[in-house]
Amino acid sequence: MENTLFDQVFRDSEGRIVIAQMPNLTLIVWIVASLLKIVFTTGKINLGLDLIAFGSLFTWAWEELFQGVNYFRRALGLLVLISLMAWKITP
Repeated sequence: MENTLFDQVFRDSEGRIVIAQMPNLTLIVWIVASLLKIVFTTGKINLGLDLIAFGSLFTWAWEELFQGVNYFRRALGLLVLISLMAWKITP
């Protein structure tokens, strides 16, 4: 079987097309912390939830960048990392 650019970008090692996957633990933690930030809008709890949300999304993106199943997932990790850094450094 010929290994085309499409295959390298969108297929995993078993030949399945992978664009989205079930959330892993780090993504679930980010979702929960982000939702809780809506409830706790001020104070130390909000700050803690913000740190947890940022750290877990950063970890997810880092893992995707270096361990993603295909180039699409790795590019997605890179895009999220760049977005997180831009979001944190802009006023």
